[in-house]
Amino acid sequence: MKKILLLGGSTQQIPAIEYANKAGYYTVLCDYLPDNPGQKYANKFYCVSTTDKEAVLEVAEKEKIDGIVAYASDPAAPTAAYVAEKLGLPSNSYKAVETLGFKDKFREFLKENRFNYPKMEVFEDFNDVKKTVENFKFPLMVKPVDSSGSKGVNKIESSNDLETAFKSALEQSRNKKVIIEEYIVKDHKYLIGGDCFVLNGKVEFWGLLNCHRNMNVNPLVPVGKSYPVEISEDRFLLIKKEIQRIVDLLDIKFGGFNLEIMFDKKGDLYIIEMGPRNGGNMIPDLLNMITGVDLIAATVEAAMGNFDIDLSYSANEAYFSSFNIHTGKNGILKDIIFDEKIEKKIIKKVMYKKQGDTVQYFDGANKALGIVFFKFDSMEEMLNTMDNSDKWIKIVVE
Repeated sequence: MKKILLLGGSTQQIPAIEYANKAGYYTVLCDYLPDNPGQKYANKFYCVSTTDKEAVLEVAEKEKIDGIVAYASDPAAPTAAYVAEKLGLPSNSYKAVETLGFKDKFREFLKENRFNYPKMEVFEDFNDVKKTVENFKFPLMVKPVDSSGSKGVNKIESSNDLETAFKSALEQSRNKKVIIEEYIVKDHKYLIGGDCFVLNGKVEFWGLLNCHRNMNVNPLVPVGKSYPVEISEDRFLLIKKEIQRIVDLLDIKFGGFNLEIMFDKKGDLYIIEMGPRNGGNMIPDLLNMITGVDLIAATVEAAMGNFDIDLSYSANEAYFSSFNIHTGKNGILKDIIFDEKIEKKIIKKVMYKKQGDTVQYFDGANKALGIVFFKFDSMEEMLNTMDNSDKWIKIVVE
């Protein structure tokens, strides 16, 4: 029986473990949390941090694995590439994954290869910040170079908020580096997100989606995705061309990539993120509903060296979206109440929290209470629902 090592056993990563089991692979799991939910699904569990490259390599050698996956995990993606490279397993190069996985390295790559990028600077010490940002135009984005799920990311309007934002970002950075960049004003309502999938060096699957935020709770953390994406054919073609150029330059062979893209007021394309892993918040599940393509299966099979994967699909006429259930305050969850009309549109519900559980203010994807998936009859109905969540869902927290 072939063995696969999976890095991360959170609730959102369980589908990858479940698929690997169903496909007949022996599943080995690494996670630093001794009580992670994924261990119940894996054949074998090691309480090892997925960012500890040498410790994970030791597990991989001991178990004689045939493939390794960091499903929907930014921090673990470089580890997976490092281990695979050391053991000669299917993988993209460690250098390519590092370039995409760290914001500072990715911005330098964009700069060197003449892609558009915001004016930016990387800092380790706040004493170096003030003088440098005098030449920057506010508002500014302050981010850890290496965090995931929007943790530690802040938009600031003046230098008065700089130190607080810097400390918040530094706290969330494993490498203790903060990137500060000028804020890009987009010329379209929704940020463009979603996943693409590369096979044999070519992007063979495009799953672009509209990204939604709750401006009343936290304008920087995504609360959902919707399909079809609101962009012109010309812009879609430009996105395809520039993402493929990144794939070519980094000699990427295969895998799922999570995208964050926008066009500024001049119509120039900015690739904000191209994370070297499948999207979180169950994006592959949403795309499977839309297209019938199983990106979880594709990710696992490609990591095991099986590249005979069919990623073709016909565009679905329906309107689909996902929504992260969240709250604007800390406390004990008493109830989640959906409007009756909206309840009828729900096609799948995945809950992380139940009544009586402690819940927290939504400042990162890890604070979601659950995810619901919808199917609508029109674009207008879908976007109106996604933009006005406070009208159809009530989260009771005490």
